[in-house]
Amino acid sequence: MAGKNSSSKNVFEFLELPREMPRRIPLALRQGGDWGELYGQFGEDAARHQSARCLDCGNPYCSWKCPLHNYIPRWLELAREGRIHEAAALAHETNPLPEICGRVCPQDRLCEGSCTLNDGFGAVTIGAVEKYISDRAIAEGWTPDMSKVKPTGARVAVIGAGPAGLSCADRLAHAGIEATVFDRYEQIGGLLQFGIPSFKLDKAIVQTRREILEGMGVKFRLGVEVGRDVTLDTLLAEYDAVFLGLGSYRYTDGGLPGQDLRGVLPALPFLVQNGRIVSGLQPDGKPIAGWEDQMQLPDLKGRRVVVLGGGDTGMDCVRSAVRLGATQVTCAYRRDEANMPGSAREVSNAREEGVQFLFNRQPLGLLGTDAVTGVRVAETRLGEPDEKGRRRAEIIEGSESVLDADVVIIAFGFRPDAPEWLATHGVELEPDGRIRTSGEHGNHPYQTAHPRIFAGGDAVRGADLVVTAAFEGREAAAGIAKLLRNGERRSVADAAAA
Repeated sequence: MAGKNSSSKNVFEFLELPREMPRRIPLALRQGGDWGELYGQFGEDAARHQSARCLDCGNPYCSWKCPLHNYIPRWLELAREGRIHEAAALAHETNPLPEICGRVCPQDRLCEGSCTLNDGFGAVTIGAVEKYISDRAIAEGWTPDMSKVKPTGARVAVIGAGPAGLSCADRLAHAGIEATVFDRYEQIGGLLQFGIPSFKLDKAIVQTRREILEGMGVKFRLGVEVGRDVTLDTLLAEYDAVFLGLGSYRYTDGGLPGQDLRGVLPALPFLVQNGRIVSGLQPDGKPIAGWEDQMQLPDLKGRRVVVLGGGDTGMDCVRSAVRLGATQVTCAYRRDEANMPGSAREVSNAREEGVQFLFNRQPLGLLGTDAVTGVRVAETRLGEPDEKGRRRAEIIEGSESVLDADVVIIAFGFRPDAPEWLATHGVELEPDGRIRTSGEHGNHPYQTAHPRIFAGGDAVRGADLVVTAAFEGREAAAGIAKLLRNGERRSVADAAAA
């Protein structure tokens, strides 16, 4: 097995070295508006030492918990030995976006949360080492080895340059299939570029991934919206297959009274618009394409901000509000902290930055005449499990109160919003609007009811993690490659045209 050198490894390293994370930007700078990545970079010695803490379990729970099933103990061992390029190559075998996942994955809920050492000794800092391996290897000129790839002559159109689309394009390139990625925005990444704040993901990292993909032969057609600038009929005529990585952009508003008041913002437009301004893509602050109906971002300096919702998007909103100068930032969530869907690490970072958390608070409505002045909430207790197995939040009678607010950000989650042009091509949807794949009709992973159209990511699963979107893009690419193998693409195209 690559990277094994057990004779030189101290198997009790985890007893001698504590878990450590890279240095963080000082709190005063974060509260002062510093948008740089919170966590710095490991040096070589720190990366080796933290990698050496891995027990190399016979049944690595970290790998099983990771949606991509990364070869974590193996590339930790390579990092310990200083074999960084080999570690990067191994990381890329399963993960098309390791430098991104190392930054934005909720490792405390996934690989590190399942680490054997997490109970008492402190989990191995898997995410930080993954980030170190990829960043250092790429900085030293490492690129994916494409020398053994044989072009097949097949061509695939990928709609959406988010994590699912980028992962699909990466695997298609490795299979010798020419991938062209279409996206309505002028930069790749989807919410990696415009939604996730730069204090979690430096946008230069996304640009570097674009350069790597282009070096692998992936083509990008940006600022092109399918259904407006090019039709799906055209793509099906010019390409052998199509992958849909459309994302999940329709926000859930909760139907709260008063949500149309001035100062009430949906989370995603808030994050997208702010991300463009911070990155310098939109210095004038005008509404972006696709969000023209949203108001311009209000000035949060000195304002009281209340964020409704306890997921990772809510954490992005509260931490952004801190950097935008809000004098008071409160997160209200209807269940207790143990049932909060957001990453515990992100909650801890938000607390440190001054965010106040109010648990067991159900929002009932927004108050104000023209502009929002407060949120009416009631206390809750947890009752019986709902259809998803989560205990319901039950309102306690007589417990209502008001949270004063100048700005309210609604972060209840997002739903897929499939474009109308899909229906004309026989692509089926689930009752909740998600694209239906495989199962009843598909012979290949993530194949839709149309034999040459595949889909993955949030548009199929519903709003979820970057790593699950990367997994589905990767697996869909494998399905597409199988479909197109041995001349099958011609028979499929003929059948679709008949």
